[in-house]
Formats: sequence, C-alpha cells, structure tokens
Amino acid sequence: MTFTNPLIYGVPCFIALIILELIYSKTHGDEQLYNWKDLFASGAMGIGAALIGPIFKVIFAIALFEVTYEFLNPVADGVRTNILGYESFGYAWYVWLLCLLADDFTYYCFHRANHEIRLFWAAHIVHHSSDNFNLGTAVRNGWFTIFYKPFFYMWMPAIGFPPEMVLICIGIEIMWQFQLHSVYIPKMGFLEKIFNTHTMHQVHHSQDIEYLDKNHGGILNIFDKLFGTWKELNEEKTIKYGVIHPPNSYNPMVILTHEYKDIWKDVKKSKKLSHAFMYIFGPPGWSHDGSTLTVKQQQKLMEQEGLSALSNEAIISKKAF
Repeated sequence: MTFTNPLIYGVPCFIALIILELIYSKTHGDEQLYNWKDLFASGAMGIGAALIGPIFKVIFAIALFEVTYEFLNPVADGVRTNILGYESFGYAWYVWLLCLLADDFTYYCFHRANHEIRLFWAAHIVHHSSDNFNLGTAVRNGWFTIFYKPFFYMWMPAIGFPPEMVLICIGIEIMWQFQLHSVYIPKMGFLEKIFNTHTMHQVHHSQDIEYLDKNHGGILNIFDKLFGTWKELNEEKTIKYGVIHPPNSYNPMVILTHEYKDIWKDVKKSKKLSHAFMYIFGPPGWSHDGSTLTVKQQQKLMEQEGLSALSNEAIISKKAF
C-alpha cells in the first residue's frame, strides 16, 4: 500500500501558523514573544533541517527500516511472517493505533535520551537554545539527530509494523509537537490527564531547576507519569525559557555546534579515559571534579537546601551546568 507522509501538508501549515501567531502577538501587545533575530535564526535552522533531513531520511531511516523489516519479516508461502513465528502486522485500524502508541513510547525514549546523554544533547540543545517560546521555536531543530534517531525506531519494523506506517506515525508525532509551542493555549481540563499539552511543553522548555528534564512525552503524557518525569505547570510563576548557558549568538552555525565545541574542550582537559567517556556519553553537566552539576544534582541540591523553585540563581551560582 502507498501512503502520503502528513508532513508534506504539515510544513505549509507550520509556516502559516507561525505568521499568524507573529501577527497576533504584534497586534495584541505581546511584543516580546517574537524577537526578529531569534526568529530568523530559528527559521534558518528549520530550513537547514528541511533540506538536509529528506536526504538522510532516505539513506538512514527508510533504508534502515526496509532492511530491518524485510530481514526479520520474510515472506513465506505468500504470507509475511515475523521470525518469532507470528504473522506480521497489516493495516487494520487498530494496528495504526498500536503503531501510534509504539511511536509515542519510542519518541519518549528518544527525547529523554537527548536530555540525558551529552552527545545527543549537543544535537538537541539547538531546539532549546532560544529564550523565546513560540511556534517559530518549534522549527528550531538541530541537523544531526537524523544520524541516530532512526535507530531508536528500528524495533518497530523489526516486530512487524510496515516501514511506511512507522514513518507516517513519526510524521503525525512531529505535527503534534509543532503545535505545542504556543503560549496562547490555556490548560485544557480533562485532556490534560491524557495528552501532552501546551502548558506541559512550556515546562519542558523552561530553564528553571525544578522543571529541567521534565515532560519528554510526544502526544501522550502517560510515559512521563509512568517513569517519573512529569511536572505540572505552576501558573503563578513566570517561566524563564531557554538553557542555563545559551550560545549567546544568532549565528546558525554557532547555535548548531557550540555544545560540540564545549564537549571537545572537556575531553581535551581529561586526564583519564573514563572521564573523557563521561564528558561525551554521561549526562550534561557531569564533571570529574564537581565543577559543574548535572540536572539531578542541581535538583537534589535544591531539595537538600530547602530552596524554592524561585531560587535558581542560588543553585546556578554553586556550579550549575
């Protein structure tokens, strides 16, 4: 069967919605929501990802999924059967729902890994590097995640989901993620119990200590709740968006590469191979001498010293990453 990737229709909608939100913000007194230099930087990152992505998607994602699917789900006597002995999945409506659920779980794992493994964080920090939270920020994507993202999803065609189904579910996930980047959508009542919503994603983009590494979910919030990474927005508090140590540049190449340069600096000063390994594959902020702190260490320090969520500066001044 042949299906059309929803992102073909999604990209024009993304552009239209960014323009609409921009106009609305400028005509309703929210002058600070969009910074022109920041928007152009985000746009440049988005255009680069849009140009590079399809090339590597064919090489890494589609080819990888197809090879995995064909090898582990061979056709015998006219029936495609998984090597574990059951018939591979078809295109029934409930299979699509199962595939979406599997995709959402995979996205959670992939997204969480981007925050907890520094080499991946170097690629993902691009998306968090803006101190603005708007639909323009939604397209501020790194260019290097395509090199490792498909490997997180390989298990899906391996167990029998058709590759085109997996790719379409990934596209649906991306479209949902895009629209989450808006401050104009309030809490959504009962839906908050099931879905990852706009206010939850505001938490995710905050640099406040209590909010760091929270709400990694895609469409649903169930995996954040199951694995202890869910956090509700405190509507009485003003959120500070971005990262603790931003690139301080609107140059797309600086935004794209600054964390890789910092990793290289840390590796060069390492006197032990184990230290170099941790600076690359350990959590962001890890240091062999305690000169910088990981997110978990920052949050533990906050708890130990009884600091409120409003006391970020006190934590940051102590060695935060």
